[in-house]
Amino acid sequence: MNQKLPKAPGKAKWRLVWSDEFDGDHVDTTKWDFDIGNGFFDYKSHTWIEGWGNEELQYYTREPENVSVKDSLLTIRAVKESLHGCGYTSARLRTRKRDGTPLFAKLYGKFEFRAKVPWGKGMWPALWLLPLDDKYGGWAASGEIDVMEIVGEKPHQTLGTIHFGSTFPERELVTHVYDIPNGSTVADWHVYTVEWEPGEIRWLLDGVLWATQNFWWSCSQKNADGAGLVAKSPADVNPWPAPFDQPFYLIMNVAVGGNFPGHPNAETHFPAEMVVDYVRVYDKVGGYGTGKPIGQGKLPFQKKAKSQKA
Repeated sequence: MNQKLPKAPGKAKWRLVWSDEFDGDHVDTTKWDFDIGNGFFDYKSHTWIEGWGNEELQYYTREPENVSVKDSLLTIRAVKESLHGCGYTSARLRTRKRDGTPLFAKLYGKFEFRAKVPWGKGMWPALWLLPLDDKYGGWAASGEIDVMEIVGEKPHQTLGTIHFGSTFPERELVTHVYDIPNGSTVADWHVYTVEWEPGEIRWLLDGVLWATQNFWWSCSQKNADGAGLVAKSPADVNPWPAPFDQPFYLIMNVAVGGNFPGHPNAETHFPAEMVVDYVRVYDKVGGYGTGKPIGQGKLPFQKKAKSQKA
């Protein structure tokens, strides 16, 4: 299949500002913390959210069986085993501590992961970014950038997604899909990259630009229960390029099951391993300028107005 790729911008120079080459024999805890368990406590609703809000099946640990460093490679391993009522164990690493203390976060830059990831029905490996602070409100009013994720049974495709809009449930997303060329799959080594500048986010695979996004929006309006509201006027929309104008931190994980990939089946192979060679973050030499204006797309109140007119 011939894919029409976006036109690459002028060649920029990037300067390395943070990296992990996974030297040594353990995870560097000055760079990464671990999520533990199968969910989180939602202080707004005063309820425990199982499955990380996605009905995921794994219990995250920091045990060597699920996460290890050897030969300059990080391995995150999803295992089919019972733990605390969950049928699988795995690991999720992040550059922000669970108490909110930042280990590393960055506003704009080039974020690069060299990795090979597992696939199969119900597998959900991901390399992604979340905001350090909920500047504009809870997910997804403050944004999310997915550098790489897959639909588990489609190893020849990689996805790049942004989440934005209002606080759940009134969130929006845009997903770009790329067919990996030359018969390769996500189980092979690839470099997954996002270049993030004011007003534009670009996805690259092995140095080839394959998607560009320059439209999104953010609304901080909520009801009395804390649920997000749809923006009804320009005054309800946070100034462009919100929410992607604040520092984000890095996450790597292998989830199992959930409402995105579905449940594993008899053909899904375990243990399932994501292997990461390096993570590197760069700053743009010369800075980022004033940024690009909002791209093509309709804001919520523009969609509503069109519907009423019809």
